[in-house]
Amino acid sequence: MSTQQRISLPYTMGTSSDFNAQIPYHTHFHYEIYYFHGGKVNYLINDRIHVLEPGDLLLMHGMTLHRAHVDPSEKYIRSILHFDPFYFKQFIQPQFAADLLEPFQKLHNVRLQLRGPEKAEVEDTLLKLEQLYMQQDVFSQQRFQARMLDFLILINQLCQKPLHDKPTFPSSKERHVQDIISYVERHYDEDITLEGIQTELHLSKFYLAKTFKEVTGSTIFQFLMQRRIYQAKIDLIDTVKPITDVGYEVGFKHPSHFSRAFKLHTDLTPEQYRKQHQLLSSGQE
Repeated sequence: MSTQQRISLPYTMGTSSDFNAQIPYHTHFHYEIYYFHGGKVNYLINDRIHVLEPGDLLLMHGMTLHRAHVDPSEKYIRSILHFDPFYFKQFIQPQFAADLLEPFQKLHNVRLQLRGPEKAEVEDTLLKLEQLYMQQDVFSQQRFQARMLDFLILINQLCQKPLHDKPTFPSSKERHVQDIISYVERHYDEDITLEGIQTELHLSKFYLAKTFKEVTGSTIFQFLMQRRIYQAKIDLIDTVKPITDVGYEVGFKHPSHFSRAFKLHTDLTPEQYRKQHQLLSSGQE
């Protein structure tokens, strides 16, 4: 089941260290800066799987479906900063400065693999940010916002360097799962079967099903359902298409099935979801 999260504050931050952090597929309206300290994690962002390494920094605009699949045999440590982009632009970013949210808006979801001095600088910045965030006095919060501004400037600087975004995988399993994800991305609006994937990838459907579950923590058809619901959310927000048409176009054969599946994954009917977003959008204008 996927969730759509919303933060009640303009920004939240924390570093977590745990062994069983299996986060479901989710989207959110806020932006996210995710830094990976250690552990064994396959991070799925829309149509890409990332086998994370310590020093990886993920920048996510939030409305892309994403999930970390954690190996519980190793300690999982990450730092996460969530922030409201509207608040940042209105109250933190100077009016005379260039748009510091461009990496999130233009690159959408990017992985920066930091090593050496850059890795050390980002870790030091995150530590100081969290220390200020944990203090509730006005001056600490003002200093947090000032340091957050500097952090976004640093991120923009790091994004000016060539991004080596070609995925690398430690074994054939991850590569095969990426092939399945890419297949689903191309055909999610069609009738997908294990037999069809088997024919396309020339691998046993039993191997494909087992490997996908092992690497991502979900089945192929759970992932397919998430992808269809995610696309439906986008279409409900960005278009005025009739809801029945939205369901058909993302791969549902019957309107009733679309409505039930959408509510199961979002706790809202498609009609309620569209109306809620319209109200939220009008409230920010």
